[in-house]
Amino acid sequence: MSLRSDTLHKPCGQMKGQGLGTQIPDTQLMELILRLQKAIEDYVMQLETRRLWQDVVPEEGRHNEATKEQKASLIHSMYQVVNLLQSGATGGPELPLSRLSLDSSGDVGGRHQAQSSRQPDELSYQLNHLEAAFVSNVLSNHGNDITASYSSFVQTFVTYLKDNYDEDKNTSGFINLSITENKLCTGLITERLSQSDMNYIDDTLLQYSDYKGQANLREEVARFLTDYCKAPAPLDPENVVVVNACLPVFSALSMVLCDPGEAFLVPSPSYPGFSLTAHLYSKVELIYVHLNSEVTAENSRLFQLTVGKLENALHEAQLKGQKVKGLMLINPQNPLGDVYSRDSLKEYLEFAKRHTLHVIVDEIYLETVFDESITFHSVLSLESLPDPNRTHLIWGTGKLFGSAGFHLGALYTYNKEVASAVSIYGILHSIPGIIQHRLCRLLQDREWIDKVYLPTKHSRLQAAHRYVTSELKALKVPFFNCGAGLNVWMNLKEYLEPCTFEKELLLHQRFLDHKLVLSPGKFYMYNEPGWFRLTYSNKMPHLKVAMHRFSRALAEQKQALAEK
Repeated sequence: MSLRSDTLHKPCGQMKGQGLGTQIPDTQLMELILRLQKAIEDYVMQLETRRLWQDVVPEEGRHNEATKEQKASLIHSMYQVVNLLQSGATGGPELPLSRLSLDSSGDVGGRHQAQSSRQPDELSYQLNHLEAAFVSNVLSNHGNDITASYSSFVQTFVTYLKDNYDEDKNTSGFINLSITENKLCTGLITERLSQSDMNYIDDTLLQYSDYKGQANLREEVARFLTDYCKAPAPLDPENVVVVNACLPVFSALSMVLCDPGEAFLVPSPSYPGFSLTAHLYSKVELIYVHLNSEVTAENSRLFQLTVGKLENALHEAQLKGQKVKGLMLINPQNPLGDVYSRDSLKEYLEFAKRHTLHVIVDEIYLETVFDESITFHSVLSLESLPDPNRTHLIWGTGKLFGSAGFHLGALYTYNKEVASAVSIYGILHSIPGIIQHRLCRLLQDREWIDKVYLPTKHSRLQAAHRYVTSELKALKVPFFNCGAGLNVWMNLKEYLEPCTFEKELLLHQRFLDHKLVLSPGKFYMYNEPGWFRLTYSNKMPHLKVAMHRFSRALAEQKQALAEK
């Protein structure tokens, strides 16, 4: 049964025919699932302790008894979840399990009664029987694993799409401030895409094209990155590979640079798509370098990535026998919105060169800096890269032009061998020819981009950020204040008691109860509970409704804590 602690940030309690946690049984189910998680962790810990003990002394009876008790607790928690599904969930799964009589409190404390009424052989049989009810016999082990890990996330998004907020047609729908979509200038984009030059079609656009991307699009991407990344010399279109979104670029890079089991260093909190992609395809490990949320002797500012942290993470990985092949950076950073200085960027690249590591820099948030006091430095702007053959850039149009549905992801690498290897993945991940033509025309229209689109986008992004952060200040919610990106990283530890990831998940559920989708920090592989990400690149009327719901949810949470 694939229930892992690193996947419990995803919305739970989803039932057929219901919204995202709007019914009372969902809260009960979530509480039981959290107990089930604890029971599983205790059981696994007991087994590990037993194994280590056996290495020192022969098996003793008390270890057997402790393991039996943990196993009984685990089975009891599983049955509680199943019983609730069978009795209270409309259209819930029909599992072939007899009901278990619970004690009056319904707590895991009833495990002693469950243990006394069953023999060890029966417990093992029931555990195997229950596991079989949850694991598909059709899917492979990998299929079962990814389904268990990500189906809740996918279902949450599908439910949001079916019940999306509309100020005229559906005022009770969900507002999603979790997914990073730029909706500030959709009117400008749709108007530009409606012009006649976008409607060109010829025979070649309907046929297979170069798997690296159409030549004219790659040329335009190279020119665009030369100008907006301020490259010291014109970039070579032959070093550009275009596929359908940035994650496929990362996936292809990880597969051509690493063998299964090898690893990348990734600063945390970090974009969860990397973890998803590595898990789905490449089998590359991600080693998270956790950043401090407080100023320390080593960190002069919050969430500072230092070479010392990178060196320590690399050293610890090597002690564990892990082979690290690269460093993954996002600039401006997601979810923090932080922008690396030129000097810091050089230090990270020098660190990578010392250890013969590849550096992948995701700059999809290029041109989202709205604070005039901040200067963005692209990795392509550096006059002399420490190791150009191991330096690779990922870029896309989704955040810049609010066109995530176009799915353009581009790789720029100085290593033609890497470009050639990644281009082979275009067989599976190419962009339709008609879309490539439209993207090319969009990038070519520099007058519209510079004089109409970018000034409007920066102004609206700044206004949205100002509004959301002023609301957070009024609510006395601390946040990491940056002048770039599309999100704000905020601290809600005050609303968790105790401050654990389980309570973080329950607070996330409370937001869902108010038809508001936010992202808990666990989703970004962060090691401190209580942090949430909020996307503010939305239409102002939607933001105002969303922040009203946010305020109500926090007030309700505060009242619940006071009553407790």
